[in-house]
Amino acid sequence: MDTVERLTKEHYQKCMEQRFKELVATKGLEGVQTEVNDLDWESTFFLRHLPHSNISEIPDLQDEYRKVMKEFALRLEKLAEELLDLLCENLGLEKGYLKKAFHGSKGPNFGTKVSNYPPCPKPDLIKGLRAHTDAGGIILLFQDDKVSGLQLLKDDQWIDVPPMRHSIVINLGDQIEVITNGKYKSVMHRVIAQTDGNRMSIASFYNPGGDAVIYPAPTLVEKEADENNNLYPKFVFEDYMKLYVGLKFQAKEPRFEAMKVIESNVNVGPIATA
Repeated sequence: MDTVERLTKEHYQKCMEQRFKELVATKGLEGVQTEVNDLDWESTFFLRHLPHSNISEIPDLQDEYRKVMKEFALRLEKLAEELLDLLCENLGLEKGYLKKAFHGSKGPNFGTKVSNYPPCPKPDLIKGLRAHTDAGGIILLFQDDKVSGLQLLKDDQWIDVPPMRHSIVINLGDQIEVITNGKYKSVMHRVIAQTDGNRMSIASFYNPGGDAVIYPAPTLVEKEADENNNLYPKFVFEDYMKLYVGLKFQAKEPRFEAMKVIESNVNVGPIATA
């Protein structure tokens, strides 16, 4: 983790910091006087691990950084699957149920968003990252141990998630909420930009495969009262993602309702856990 942090920060300073400053200048963001609602104060790039890695194709990465991120991703993939089995145990589902539900025909999607949140002159007007729930499954976040900014919404209050050294913060996305029939909720969160300090954020997303069919686990639906049986839709994950792209920074409930409209076309087969 120390090596990942060091190389990530070195890469930002060497390859991305100047680009971000130029972007800020071209958009005139340094002198904004009113709230900006369509932009995030972040510098990012994406790595794909599963089903096929693209790390070798990302420009400007040092060989050492590529090697370390591949190793880091393997460790996080294993951790994500262990956590999914713990969720199964908590819910009374068969071990392996969630992993199989995510599998689709080609296995899960797994990727990493590497972000830096540079110092922002107007954090009251520009969010580091606007409030949203994540679309996917389980999210493993390795965040800066000195610069804060991450907040989650609990009981209608924004709560700080403090920097913690050598820790992975676990978040849950919309797919976990659907499969668990709402037993676990996806978490609304945001990043507040800071006036000083550059915050590092490495978020790895263990998501269903594109053609995975997502729906509430039948045993969890059966335990609910009849009036709660139809809270969540059945859908193909890639269809949900197409909808999510345009509605990421809006409430999740209308997304679920929109997917109900097309769920009659989804062929749902049993999930084998053997």
